Amino acid sequence: MTWRWRYENANGNEVTDRPLPREVFPSQADAESWLGENYRDLLEAGVEQVALLEEDRVEYAGMSLRAE
Repeated sequence: MTWRWRYENANGNEVTDRPLPREVFPSQADAESWLGENYRDLLEAGVEQVALLEEDRVEYAGMSLRAE
């Protein structure tokens, strides 16, 4: 199984119109650690929220990258 992030705008639509990292991870923990280290860069690139996918199954979605 592999894990990956889906990058979304504020409306929850996938951001596909710009070059963004397309990393895949062997575990959920690895994916979450990577996001913790890279979320600021994603915000600067126009990503507002993310969804975590295991293969095609959504583990969770709509997670804002902004501190609230």
